Amino acid sequence: MVTLGTKIDAPKTRGPVDSRGYRIFRVVNTVVLIGVVVVTLYPFLNIVARSLSEEAYIIAGKVTVVPRGFDLTAYKLLMSDAMFWTNYRNTVVYTVVATLISIVLTTCYAYVLSKPQLKGRPFLIGVALFTMFFSGGLIPNYVLVTSLGMKNTIWAVVIPNAISVFNLLVMKAFFESLPSELEEAAAVDGLNTYGILLRIVLPLSKAIIATMVLFYAVSFWNSWFAAFLYMDRQDLLPVTVYLRNLIAGATSAESAAADADKVQAAATLQAVTIVLTTLPILAVYPFVQRYFVRGVMLGAVKG
Repeated sequence: MVTLGTKIDAPKTRGPVDSRGYRIFRVVNTVVLIGVVVVTLYPFLNIVARSLSEEAYIIAGKVTVVPRGFDLTAYKLLMSDAMFWTNYRNTVVYTVVATLISIVLTTCYAYVLSKPQLKGRPFLIGVALFTMFFSGGLIPNYVLVTSLGMKNTIWAVVIPNAISVFNLLVMKAFFESLPSELEEAAAVDGLNTYGILLRIVLPLSKAIIATMVLFYAVSFWNSWFAAFLYMDRQDLLPVTVYLRNLIAGATSAESAAADADKVQAAATLQAVTIVLTTLPILAVYPFVQRYFVRGVMLGAVKG
């Protein structure tokens, strides 16, 4: 019998977080993610270990994630060559300049395409999409770059690949997701198109811009074919081409080395190449990682 004033407790229900199925899902999810981490890290750790190991252990297949017969011969060969540092500096310059130009062009183009009232907007979008499926080909591109006088200059690396259509479409979707009321209010306050872009839109776009900077920087840092194709002078090449030539035995460092050093370097040079070209990107990534997922999601989902 329930008397007046007695508090009746509602029946307890188990939420989805407390359910047995959810706990099983968390365990399975954790195991799968740990497996993904191991699969992802193992190749890189193996490459680092190979770059620090002696040739005999590498050939015998005894190197896993721990160096065997610690040896720095391959690193010494690279570090002792002045041309290596020249080409490394070239890579830094090419990457920084190319990334800045690409970000400016992509941002401006994407902002324009995000405006439905723009006259000729479908045509401009079609021009961008057309380049994703069709290109002039290697020989026409080479003739064009050469005839414009860009051969053996930084512009041969920067200009032809200045805009990635994928990055352009992601930024366009992000700009379309911004509230139009903000721009309308800024226009009422007297800002023109450039003022709205610089003072309203860009401060709200830090996440997507950081993401695009990472995409472009990684692309230009790892790029080697454009420089290999359009540059004839060794002192203008990026470090990726230098290391490619080093593996092929075509650099001054290897030709000046002793025979024993050459044998040792041949077994570890590829691993050293990967390590040296990957470390700078790994060093930069933590600083933009917090923007990475958010930038991609904001640019991929409208609303």
